[in-house]
Amino acid sequence: MNINVTHELATRLLAAGTEPVSGQQLAEEFGVSRTAIWKHMKELEAMGYEIESVRKKGYRINNSPDSLEAFLVQAGLKTKKIGQRIEYLEQCASTQIVAHQLAQEGAPDGTAVISELQTEGRGRLMRKWDSAKGQGIWMSIILRPELPPHKSPQFTLVAAVAIVRAIQSVTGLDASIKWPNDILFGTKKATGILTELQSDADGIQALIIGIGVNVNQEREDFDAEVQDIATSLRLESGQPVNRRKLVQEILHCLEIYTDMYIEEGFAPLKELWEGHSATIGKAVRARMSRETLEGIAEGITEDGVLQLRTADGKVHGIYSADIELK
Repeated sequence: MNINVTHELATRLLAAGTEPVSGQQLAEEFGVSRTAIWKHMKELEAMGYEIESVRKKGYRINNSPDSLEAFLVQAGLKTKKIGQRIEYLEQCASTQIVAHQLAQEGAPDGTAVISELQTEGRGRLMRKWDSAKGQGIWMSIILRPELPPHKSPQFTLVAAVAIVRAIQSVTGLDASIKWPNDILFGTKKATGILTELQSDADGIQALIIGIGVNVNQEREDFDAEVQDIATSLRLESGQPVNRRKLVQEILHCLEIYTDMYIEEGFAPLKELWEGHSATIGKAVRARMSRETLEGIAEGITEDGVLQLRTADGKVHGIYSADIELK
């Protein structure tokens, strides 16, 4: 059985939505027999698809497996660039590691790496990120913007806006952003972003944006030490979330806001980011490598630098720090 034909049939039926497609029409389109079409349908059922055979009308998919395989994500993808190439993995150490390697090998702008499970998922400062199989979104996107390297840190903020907007679109939930890279519900973290750079004297060679989203975990799925600080979209909404729709919407929003940044600069993104911020106007503690400052987070600059006003009235520019909300 040709698995590519099986995948293409699934894509064809998914595109048809609730309208059945006749077996004869499918046979003609794919250049195979009606019997072969029937066998491919049985193969799809074995893969977890719910296939309905509608009398005198044909086949339709009523339900599909909760998988992030490339052909499924791309079947409903609205982007021109981001995600048009997807490397799908059942398991890997880290999608960041895979994406870095692919970028060095010349993978095109917009390539996405998606894995069902990460065994060595990590966040900023090499902290462990629990990446349970099939419960979240663990992916990295390769971008190749024609920008100088000093413009790269803002992409973390661009990605944060894209993710918050995508979550709202798919689930109706309103998340907030803790500078620079955490997506929160209240004080609990649901998403982390890790942006890494490959560059030389000529500019950015590749940006690798790692995104980890806790989607369908229940509370007991988290390790005991993080149960009080971590959450998932399922916990927040009270119902399971379609991971594939969320991936598609994240990639779509990321393309929209990446293009906006490249074409219009950071100003319009700054306004959007501040509108979703969990940090602005709050008392925070900024832990840096050499010092810790406390004060009020007043906003971010056009370069995405956090402005922290301490008790003595001095405003400090925070380029990189662990931020705690007080």
